[in-house]
This record gives sequence, structure tokens and C-alpha cells, in this order.
Amino acid sequence: MRITCPNCGERDRREFYYTGAATILDRPEAGAGDAAWDDYLHNRDNPAGVVRDLWYHEAGCAAWVVVTRNTVTHEMLAAELASQVKGQQDAG
Repeated sequence: MRITCPNCGERDRREFYYTGAATILDRPEAGAGDAAWDDYLHNRDNPAGVVRDLWYHEAGCAAWVVVTRNTVTHEMLAAELASQVKGQQDAG
């Protein structure tokens, strides 16, 4: 599998460390209730199809990258810096 780092270009997947679904960027507010934190920490979806994952470019530029990919076809659809994705979510 090849991942296109926004900083370094196309690289082998082994340069990256997979950290899970990019929904981890949607951290609850500090005062959120126990149910919100329990859901954030323990519940994960396992969808077939298009997903957004968070990867760390460990053997490269050390960027956090949100990768949009299809789990059925293994097609890589997009890769964005996580800092830009987080900024878009905060603005929305």
C-alpha cells in the first residue's frame, strides 16, 4: 500500500504508523459528560467502504496525515495534513 504524504509525496505504508479512525480529532470538550468521553475513548466503527484514518509519518517528515481510503477496494482517495483537517472542523 502506498500513501501520499502532503509533504514528502508517495511513500510506502511501512513509513507510517496507523493510529485509527480520524474521528479521534473530534475530541469532546473538557466539560463533556462521562457518556461523551466513554464513547470517544472506547467505541469505534468498523465500516466497509470509504473511511478516514489518522497516520503518523514516523519514518519521514513526522507529519500527522488524515488518509481517506476505501477498505473494500484498497483505493487511496486523499491525504491531508491533520492540522489542516482539524482547523476545518473547528471552523465549521
